[in-house]
Amino acid sequence: MTWDEGGARRVLRDVFGAAVAAADPRRVLAAHLPAKPRGRCVVVGGGKSAAVMAAALEDAWPDVALEGVVVTRYAHAVPTKRITVIEASHPVPDAAGEAGAARLLAAVQGLGPDDLVLALMSGGASALLPLAAPGLTLADKQAVNRALLASGATISEMNCVRKHLSAIKGGRLAAAAAPARVVTLAISDVPGDDPAVIGSGPTVPDPTSFADARAILAKYGIVPAPHVAAHLAAAADETPKPGSLPHAEFHLIAAPMMALRAAAATARAAGLTPLILGDALEGESRELGTVLAGIARSVQTHGEPLAAPALLLSGGETTVTIGNTTPGKGGRNSEFLLALAVALKGTPGIWAVAGDTDGIDGSEDAAGALIGPDTLARARAALCDPAAMLAGHDSYSLFKAVGDLVLTGPTLTNVNDLRAILIA
Repeated sequence: MTWDEGGARRVLRDVFGAAVAAADPRRVLAAHLPAKPRGRCVVVGGGKSAAVMAAALEDAWPDVALEGVVVTRYAHAVPTKRITVIEASHPVPDAAGEAGAARLLAAVQGLGPDDLVLALMSGGASALLPLAAPGLTLADKQAVNRALLASGATISEMNCVRKHLSAIKGGRLAAAAAPARVVTLAISDVPGDDPAVIGSGPTVPDPTSFADARAILAKYGIVPAPHVAAHLAAAADETPKPGSLPHAEFHLIAAPMMALRAAAATARAAGLTPLILGDALEGESRELGTVLAGIARSVQTHGEPLAAPALLLSGGETTVTIGNTTPGKGGRNSEFLLALAVALKGTPGIWAVAGDTDGIDGSEDAAGALIGPDTLARARAALCDPAAMLAGHDSYSLFKAVGDLVLTGPTLTNVNDLRAILIA
C-alpha cells in the first residue's frame, strides 16, 4: 500500500478509536459481574467512567434493587435510574467531590454479611473522592495535589500521598463496609494495573505507609502546611495492609494492554505490522518523544526492530515537569508529539497520534493531536516556533494553530495514553 497524508491520518484515527472502544464499560462490564446478592446491593464508585459503569450495571441487572452513589468528572454524567450520579472536579478536587465521597462512606455503613457492595472504580477516582482525614481539610488536600501535579511525580507516588491524607482511600472504604462482601470492578489507567494505585485503592489493601508518603514529598521538595506535616509524621491511622480485608475482592475489566491489542488488530487490518513497545511507559513526555523518534528512524532506515510499513504502539502515563517556567497550554500527549516532531525534523513517511483515552489531555479540551512530515513547516507558517513552544510547555497552542488537535469530547472511559507512530 502507498501511504499518503490522508491515508496515514485516517488509519491513526481509526487506531485511536479502536483503543478507546475496547475499554467501553458498556461492552465489558456485564461479563465480570458476581452472583446477585441475597441481601442489599449497594453501589459506590468514582472516576471518569463511574457514571457510564453505573448505567451499564443498571442495564445488566434490571431485576436487582440497586442503590448507592458514584462520583464522576464534570460533563461525564449519563442518565441513571437507581444509582445517584454526582459530578465533581478533576484533577484538582472540589467541595462537590468531598461531599460525594462522604456519601460513599455513609452508604456502606451498617451492612451485613448477605449484602453486596459493588465498587465501580476508574481513572480519576483519586481526585474525585477527596474526603480528608480527620483534622485535615479539602483545602489542605488541594494544596498538596497541586504541588504534586506540578512536580513531575508519578501517578503511583501521587496516590501514595493522597491515601495518607484521606478518610476513604487506601482500603478504608472496604474496611467501613465489613462484614458485607465488597466486589470492585475497575478500569485501569495506571502503569502496571496495580489495584492499590487505581483511584488510590479505596477498596483494596495498601502496601504503602505514612513514611513512604513523607519520603515522596521530600523527594520533590514539597513542604506541606505544618498541620499536614504533623498528620503525616504522627502516622496515627495507618491504611489497611495486605491480608486485612478478606471480605473484599478485585476484578479488572479493562486495561491499557487490552486497548493496545485492539489498536494492533486495527493496524494489521490496514496492512501495517504493529509492535507493542509496552503498556506502562513512564518518564518525561519530551524525552520519550526523542527516544521514539530514534526507534521510528531505525525502522525506516534499517528495518529494525521490524520492517516498514509498521506501527509502533505504546501506552502508560508520562509526566510534564513544569519547574520554574510559566507554562503555556498543553498536556503530556501533545508535549510528547511536539518533541517527537522536533526530533524527526520533518522526516518523510512518518506520522503519529497520541492521546489520552479519556478524551482529555491534561486539562485541555483535546484528547491529543496528530503529527506528520509537514507539521513543523505548517507550524512555522502559522508563526509558531516549535522549539520555543516545546520549551514553554505550549504544545496545545501549536497544534491548535495548525488544526491538528484530536477532539473526541469525554469518552467515558480511561485506560491511560495511547501513542501510535506509523512508519511508511
